[in-house]
Amino acid sequence: RQTFKKMKKRTFLKALGTALASPLLISSSSSSANEKDKINYPDFNSDYWNQIREHYELKSDYINLESGYYNIIPKPTLFKHIEHIKRINIEGSYYMRNNRLNDKKSITNRLAEFVGCKSNNIAITRNTTESLDLIIGGFPWDNGDEAVFAKQDYGAMKVMFEQVHKRHGVINKVVSVPNHPDSDEEIVSLYESQITSKTRLIMVCHMINITGQILPIKKICDMAHKYDVEVMVDGAHCIGHFDFNIEDLNCDYYGSSLHKWLATPLGAGLLYVDSKHTSKIWPLLADHNNDLNNIDRLNHIGTHPVHIDLAINDALDYIEWMGIKRKEERLRYIQNYWTDKLRDHPNVNINTPKDKTRSCAIANIGLDNMSSKDLAEKLFKQFNVFTVAINYANVNGCRISPNVFTTTKELDHFIGAIKSLSQV
Repeated sequence: RQTFKKMKKRTFLKALGTALASPLLISSSSSSANEKDKINYPDFNSDYWNQIREHYELKSDYINLESGYYNIIPKPTLFKHIEHIKRINIEGSYYMRNNRLNDKKSITNRLAEFVGCKSNNIAITRNTTESLDLIIGGFPWDNGDEAVFAKQDYGAMKVMFEQVHKRHGVINKVVSVPNHPDSDEEIVSLYESQITSKTRLIMVCHMINITGQILPIKKICDMAHKYDVEVMVDGAHCIGHFDFNIEDLNCDYYGSSLHKWLATPLGAGLLYVDSKHTSKIWPLLADHNNDLNNIDRLNHIGTHPVHIDLAINDALDYIEWMGIKRKEERLRYIQNYWTDKLRDHPNVNINTPKDKTRSCAIANIGLDNMSSKDLAEKLFKQFNVFTVAINYANVNGCRISPNVFTTTKELDHFIGAIKSLSQV
């Protein structure tokens, strides 16, 4: 197995070296290839992250500190994605009828290995919303059943819980997760306090999207299972962001968006379902598969852009080449680089825990002297920093989500901008 991995890595690097010399990757403003468009894969030395930055084509008119919505993809993945689009276009129906299902199965197997679960427990979807709304909408609810989730959870799933309330009479119980918890036990107790004999499902964020806070998922799941309550985890921001195995979490369901931190093209997601629950979930779209224990039954989405599925393989090549642990360490470093310099600054509020194990790339910052909307606008118009304003669920600030291509020079510019605006 080790020999295979070494061979695979050599093949991958050789292929990328060829691919990245292609004129397809040249900026539209350039008429011919030049040295900055060629990728030389570096040794893991002090210049490594500067070399990584060269794998990305970035706009020069603003600093992108909003990678949370969608991670733009690196050139190696982009080039392979373009190849997949061309292949599907050439082969057309032949590919769809002869190769599509086998390719998807192969990619699913590899993705399962990366996320740490069995391949018969995951399905490739289009995003986290599709994955988790499928579970919420397809759960076998009875009138009077209870669900528990948080104010800080993602809006699309909260709206789906409102729909099952109207449709099935489900009672929704909503907690509020503190921005600065004292301990894991405080978070676990928060959810436990809402459990009754009617509680069927808890939804919990692995990483809260508006603050970047990482919650103690396994402890929550272990607690809930003592009451025979199932746990659905929103991991939209987690796969490809930091190192973990889904099976280690002991959750019942897990959804994620692969076009976020795994950096696949837009439109790729993942759904994990524990085998003991597969048969009871109704699919979002009906499928011909009558095997209630086969997760493929839940994954019928009709004809869709299959070249995106194929590019998952290339995104996995890239992150395995980089190393998920190395990426996690870098993302946590750059977040703490700016938050450590601003936490005690006058008029500044960091809405993300100080404990470095409770966050990674994402953090949230607000100012006492202006709204989050005004802060986001001033950062962009006055300092050319692009981010997103958040103002709900005990959070009033801007979500800052840098990426592996972000430099400390850019962060220094952002820090200076915050210090300047905090004095206005």
